[in-house]
Amino acid sequence: MSRALPKYNKRRVGIIGGAAAVVLSGAVIAGSALAGEGANNEDAAGNASPGTITCPAVEGSLPAIPASAKAEVDSNLAQLQTQIQEANQRLIDTVGQGGPNFVNNAILGPLEDKRVAALNRIETAIGRAAAKPEGLEALAPCQLNQGGAAAGGEAQAGAGAGAGAGAEAGAGEGAADAGNAGAAGTITCPEVEGELPAIPASAKAEVDRNLALLDTQIQEANQRLIDTVGQGGANFVNNAILGPLEDKRVATLNRIETAIGRAAAKPEGLEALAPCQLNQGGAAGAGEQAGAGEEAGAEAGAGAEAGAEAGAGEGAADAGNAGAAGTITCPEVEGELPAIPASAKAEVDRNLALLDTQIQEANQRLIDTVGQGGANFVNNAILGPLEDKRVATLNRIETAIGRAAAKPEGLEALAPCQLNQ
Repeated sequence: MSRALPKYNKRRVGIIGGAAAVVLSGAVIAGSALAGEGANNEDAAGNASPGTITCPAVEGSLPAIPASAKAEVDSNLAQLQTQIQEANQRLIDTVGQGGPNFVNNAILGPLEDKRVAALNRIETAIGRAAAKPEGLEALAPCQLNQGGAAAGGEAQAGAGAGAGAGAEAGAGEGAADAGNAGAAGTITCPEVEGELPAIPASAKAEVDRNLALLDTQIQEANQRLIDTVGQGGANFVNNAILGPLEDKRVATLNRIETAIGRAAAKPEGLEALAPCQLNQGGAAGAGEQAGAGEEAGAEAGAGAEAGAEAGAGEGAADAGNAGAAGTITCPEVEGELPAIPASAKAEVDRNLALLDTQIQEANQRLIDTVGQGGANFVNNAILGPLEDKRVATLNRIETAIGRAAAKPEGLEALAPCQLNQ
């Protein structure tokens, strides 16, 4: 997906004079300039407006909406607005937090991922009764409009660096710490095309488009690796690149399954090809990264990262600094489902099992990261990403039932989970 990334101006400060006092002033000014380039002056961050996130209007870009799709389209349009409101609230709540790419990694990137999912649902809803609109994903990237000199600089840098971590989303698998590695390494992902069944002619264009998107996602993630060498902590690559990449690949692979399934037997289990891994370019940290791929599922969150922050995140405290990890609990789903048609039972059961697996992985992640991160670590790296994964799974359950009976609506309300300390 192409991104329209906002540009930000770098301050240039000239330092004139040779006296000691001037040199001292110059050092201070230079420090401010440097900070301004990435995160502007942190001291001012708390006193300035964090700015406002704005996103492309969607409704005006839609074709005529069939009556049968109107309720679902309206529901997703409302969700797009809610996502923006939550992201703007997140901006306010985190003024002064994080490094120069915090807004990209924790707010803009995850917001883009959530918008891609909502826009795909709009395309699918319209496509059930009319020609399916294509390319709405181009409306997913949002940008930060500066509200003040301080926090704004940080955020703007974030926006420039990339709806970055979140968008890059899914490489979830392989990397533990590119931040500390001398060389960025390369992200590699399982090959998909060879795992597909025969593709019906009517599905070929959509499948080809999504295969190309998988390649683009890997390229973007590898570029993100290069751009962020030396940044972040021990789990930066997992949380900000590999995890979000995995989430994006899951969504794309689901679209491939759905496209084929409209005209032939729907392939199942392509999600197993979603996790990617980091192949180290240097010796440093190679061992650490070796197992990171397996964490991607649990960490995928971390990179979809703070964006999931949006919902579940806000309800939970900080297990990162707590002595005990606590336990994550989520709303029960099975009891909220209508009668499940026999033809949908296998797919629904598989996704219910996946919901349980996601909770187990999140609880394991809690244990593995006790003592790590700041005050919002659990929200940003565990609860938020878990919510995003649950939304996607609940949408698949709705879709499976809807193929043979009335489609249940609103299961997304069961996505947010909470931390019981």
